[in-house]
Amino acid sequence: MHTLLQQEHVSYTMADRQVWSILYTRQLGAIEKYAYQYFARGLDQLGFNAGSIPEFSAINQRLEPLTGWKVYAVPGLIPNRSFFKLMAFRRFGATTWLRKMEQLDYLEEPDMFHDVFGHIPLLADPLVAGFLVGLARIAERFIDQEEVIEWIARLYWYTIEFGLVQEEGRETKIYGAGILSSIGETAFSLSAGARRLPFDLEQVLDTPYIKDKFQESYFVLDSMEQLPDILAALDQRLRAAYSV
Repeated sequence: MHTLLQQEHVSYTMADRQVWSILYTRQLGAIEKYAYQYFARGLDQLGFNAGSIPEFSAINQRLEPLTGWKVYAVPGLIPNRSFFKLMAFRRFGATTWLRKMEQLDYLEEPDMFHDVFGHIPLLADPLVAGFLVGLARIAERFIDQEEVIEWIARLYWYTIEFGLVQEEGRETKIYGAGILSSIGETAFSLSAGARRLPFDLEQVLDTPYIKDKFQESYFVLDSMEQLPDILAALDQRLRAAYSV
């Protein structure tokens, strides 16, 4: 299993703190009206603010009593086996480095702002927290089946990273961390130019994800209560196909 690192919170520079503050203030202003309602609640519950870079140990003191989840430090992307194994035990890996000032608008590899600001507040929501555990446990059963892991990665991508939801059956809101942490994709995903489709599991599994530009399609849940049904449908599909 992947060896866990320490955050080394004291090593953040003044430039790092400025980057966090700018990104936090700008992005919060962009998403206040458009984020899934539990996102703002999660920010508040975890004590996030523009004035200080979150400390993982402090996050865990607040987050674990809410949903059992904890955040841990990773150097970057880690192997699927380690990622899903730890996620099945309610452990979410987050990078500790922050982008540079000249990278405020675009960054190819996820940094701490994406991982922590985008993902962690929604781990305080029992629906999202439960969905991730269930998805990880399915992934563990098929960890050596590359095709299945690719399907699971696509489902993760089009929900947890780039998902949209009809909140209370009316407004389309953002819950995907890749959107919530991106000033450009926040605007684009809800614009007239974006292709928004009703969530369909088979279509999601057939749609490769995109890393180097805005998504060509966004899948919209009817409500967040749909997440457990998606897990059940995925599990049933895989059991029928693989007799596992």
